[in-house]
Amino acid sequence: MTQPAVYKRVLLKLSGEALMGRREYGLDMDTVGGIANDIKAVVGMGVEVCVVIGGGNIFRGVSGAASGMDRAQADYMGMLATVMNALAMQSVLEQRGVPTRVQSAIPMATVCEPYIRRRAERHMEKGRVVVFAAGTGNPYFTTDTAAALRANEMNCDALLKGTQVDGVYSADPRKVPDAKRFQQLTYLNVLANDLAVMDAAAISLARENRLPIIVFNIHAPGAFAQVMRGEGAFTKIIEN
Repeated sequence: MTQPAVYKRVLLKLSGEALMGRREYGLDMDTVGGIANDIKAVVGMGVEVCVVIGGGNIFRGVSGAASGMDRAQADYMGMLATVMNALAMQSVLEQRGVPTRVQSAIPMATVCEPYIRRRAERHMEKGRVVVFAAGTGNPYFTTDTAAALRANEMNCDALLKGTQVDGVYSADPRKVPDAKRFQQLTYLNVLANDLAVMDAAAISLARENRLPIIVFNIHAPGAFAQVMRGEGAFTKIIEN
């Protein structure tokens, strides 16, 4: 018998780079399709899902600022990149029969809804996936922080960070073969050891609201559903 889902409502955080596949820039539609299949499987388990996607596969505000651009202006450009990714994910999910809504923190009524918390909650209650775009709508905040913020606003049971590896390691396992994978960490462990999971503001926001963070490999087919059942390889970050 299949294990039921551990969580009722979750937020999935994806980096823009997670959508690139083997490309150096932009979107790899096979990769986007694979992630959409995993989201569909989790929705099929009765889990309410919302998503935050970064924009680093198209434009990174920090990189733009490092090249001499005004930081706030560069960050707004990065937010627009996340809207492009969100629209792509919506299109692919709906091709698979998953009703999806995009809500942007920067209003752009021609292409998507503005972010309205109660409307987003209602969409999820009706079984729709909600993709939150444009970060927090403010410069100087990352999409990691936006993910922690939205997860708390939506009263999610957990924030899932889909990465390139199956959890949090003591070092990059792709460069250090004997790096240790942690099964469980505390928020303070992550902050004190400067582990590259999410930025400090996101970790602190999750800690203040006791929001569990689960880090897993988004590129392993079926891993999202496995984590929802409490199975497979992942790292869980909690208070203690």
